[in-house]
Amino acid sequence: MKNIKYLAVLALGLIACEAEVDNPIADGGYYTAGNVDLSNYVAVGNSLTAGYADGALYTAGQENSYPNMMANRFALTGGGSFTQPMVSDNLGGLLMGGTQIQPTRFVLSGTSQSNLAPIRKAGTPSTDITNVLSGNFNNMGVPGAKSFHLLSDKYGNISEFNPNPALNKANPYFIRFASSPSATIIGDAVAQNPTFFSLWIGNNDVLSFATSGGTGVDQTGNPDPSTYGPNDITDPGKFHDIYQTLLGQLTANGAKGVVMNLPAVTTIPYFTTIPYNLIPMDAATAGAVNGSYAAYNGAVAAFLPPAEAAQRTINFVAGQNAVVITDESLTDLTGSGLPSIRMATAADLIVLPARSVIGTLADPANPASVIGVGVPLADQWVLTADEVNMIATAQAGFNATITALAAANPDVIMVDVKAMMQQIANGGVAYDGGVITSTYGSGGGFSLDGVHPTARGYSLIANAAIKKMNMTFGGTIPMVNPGTYPTVYVD
Repeated sequence: MKNIKYLAVLALGLIACEAEVDNPIADGGYYTAGNVDLSNYVAVGNSLTAGYADGALYTAGQENSYPNMMANRFALTGGGSFTQPMVSDNLGGLLMGGTQIQPTRFVLSGTSQSNLAPIRKAGTPSTDITNVLSGNFNNMGVPGAKSFHLLSDKYGNISEFNPNPALNKANPYFIRFASSPSATIIGDAVAQNPTFFSLWIGNNDVLSFATSGGTGVDQTGNPDPSTYGPNDITDPGKFHDIYQTLLGQLTANGAKGVVMNLPAVTTIPYFTTIPYNLIPMDAATAGAVNGSYAAYNGAVAAFLPPAEAAQRTINFVAGQNAVVITDESLTDLTGSGLPSIRMATAADLIVLPARSVIGTLADPANPASVIGVGVPLADQWVLTADEVNMIATAQAGFNATITALAAANPDVIMVDVKAMMQQIANGGVAYDGGVITSTYGSGGGFSLDGVHPTARGYSLIANAAIKKMNMTFGGTIPMVNPGTYPTVYVD
């Protein structure tokens, strides 16, 4: 049982990277922006604004960022130029003084096409963060940024950068295009005096906790981000104060704007692709494994009430079985020599990278050390039901802030990305060339990192924003055609 197949074979026909349909655009004079000035559009946010996809920032991704798509349509209504801090190649990854500090992008290559296990594209990046770009940039999306990072005057200072995430105070992506080492993201955005803006921030305030398998801390009630670890959940009260500050600065000169709320982690393939019950067994193997857990099960039954003991009992059967996981929220019985383990349930989310771990041997010399069976899956590979609830609670607070502050300003509109992502996950969103779903690899909505959209997925966000703008501001800005944008890439 050294290898377990997780996913069905990918038909290459589903990885369409060519335009499916044409979308002819009439002369620019036909379209209007309505009662909004699009002459200077500035986009503020994180990786989702930057065009990050496939686990990296690369030129094709930036060219297909949702703000760039919107700006291209704005140009048909008198919108101005839109500049982005372009990286140097289509490989992705970053260097710092010649040393690689960020990996290249994911691609499907060779055998990875048959099991949807992408590989990092071979090569050395050519984007070095010590080569600082000059000028203003309309796309102020910075991969990795949390809400409070937009206000930090250390975030673009290379002297504050540390490869250790626990000690790092700077962001390599912002370092390369900050106007000065002490600049802030929001300061550089506002300094451009935008007439229109977009703001999509807050995903990373819970996402790093989620992608780490909940190894951070829920900081609800702690309003001091300087005390947070890299994987912690931001205090919703602090998020409210920060978001109010951001909107206040962006609208101070009379600019109108669009904001986006945050999708639930349960709609993202990073958390929904790997099933909790992917351990196949025949009756004989199940019996043998159960024998190895007999002493553990007996001790659990002796120390705990029946309901809690049943929750922690390990029992395999013929057929598909749940993986054995570590759960530190369980009653601590380590003093009695018992680990905090149980079998996963449908309420637990196995993170995407766990596919390379489950079913392998923790000890190559011990055939009984199958991870997920004889050896529990470590905490970093699982979001337990309790952790999912912590994320949902924090996100509900963040989204309540975004909704309320947008509603309080008549010049700010909100796009319900959460509802759209839910629709993508529950059957998909139709367009004139097909349907976009959240199915990993073949659904067209999400890139190979399982978190960020494909270019086609980003086009849905651009369209949702344009549609809401037209409804609110009385414009006729044309939407983009999703079929003209690529999905995942085969190397």
